[in-house]
Amino acid sequence: MATGLTKRYGMTLAVDDIDFAVPPGQTVGLLGGNGAGKTTTIAMLLGLLIPTAGNIRILGHDMARDRFAALARMNFSSPYVALPQRLSVAENLRVYAHLYDVPHTGRRIAELAAELDLTDLLDRPAGQLSAGQKTRVALAKSLINRPAVLLLDEPTASLDPDTGDWVRSWLERYRAESGCTILLASHNMAEVERLCSHVLVMKRGRIVDRGSPAELLARYGRDDLEEVFLDIARDRVRETVT
Repeated sequence: MATGLTKRYGMTLAVDDIDFAVPPGQTVGLLGGNGAGKTTTIAMLLGLLIPTAGNIRILGHDMARDRFAALARMNFSSPYVALPQRLSVAENLRVYAHLYDVPHTGRRIAELAAELDLTDLLDRPAGQLSAGQKTRVALAKSLINRPAVLLLDEPTASLDPDTGDWVRSWLERYRAESGCTILLASHNMAEVERLCSHVLVMKRGRIVDRGSPAELLARYGRDDLEEVFLDIARDRVRETVT
């Protein structure tokens, strides 16, 4: 849960006094164009950036005072964050397993490799992977500690349609089986409609609309979320913070 969350760089407001909560066990979409404030928001949730103002509570912990207790039960995935290129896939996963104090490290890596079709890649250096393979390894890294809260930034970027669909199905099943809470930042509107029970739309650092995909489609009189996104991005409707 975030209240009054604000991040200022000099005269620029990257995130402007936003409030939101992600219900336990659900997937919530975080939408917005480039520069809307999504990445800054995620960085503050992870404790990588200190908010200029506002409060964040995750898993009952105040992130300003007790963030390490929450971070042990969280994880993050983005295909845009490179793993050490010279380390093999297995070595990369082993490093993160040790950082999270994961028991039975070898067994956990083998489980994830089987589930995410990485077994044949475990001995390959990360720098020699294709974009799609790197995305699957990044996802494996994010699941190494069986997180209760998972932050995903474009998890199916660079994947072909078949593999992307497979990853989305896997995420749906993982959330249902584990009860994991997921915050998903994505530009793939079909993905958001499929995975998310609730959506937050950001623009110029503010949350300008929110609701379930069905509620947003009805509110804007559109057939899909891409059209809703374009309406907001192009100022075709009056912005209303709810």
